[in-house]
Amino acid sequence: MTATGLIAASEFCTYHHVEFRFIDSLSEAGLLETQSVGQEIFIPESELQHLEKLIRLHHELEINLAGIEAITHLLQRMETLQDEMRVMRNKLSRFEE
Repeated sequence: MTATGLIAASEFCTYHHVEFRFIDSLSEAGLLETQSVGQEIFIPESELQHLEKLIRLHHELEINLAGIEAITHLLQRMETLQDEMRVMRNKLSRFEE
């Protein structure tokens, strides 16, 4: 890990027994943020939890990249709707008081 909060993708792949191509595919699909420094690809620390969730979907549930894209889209949509619902409840509670 570097001082800037980046983890080398090659080290991550070795540690988690994941092919680099999977990380690259996630990045190309817009599901994972990566950064290039010179010839090396790095993963921001802020993306680690999300990346580990995607790896579990792929390995444990045997979901392919297209399925991961669909699941990620649906989860983001659900989170957005929950946020909207929370805002609406807060507005409604002000009127009920």
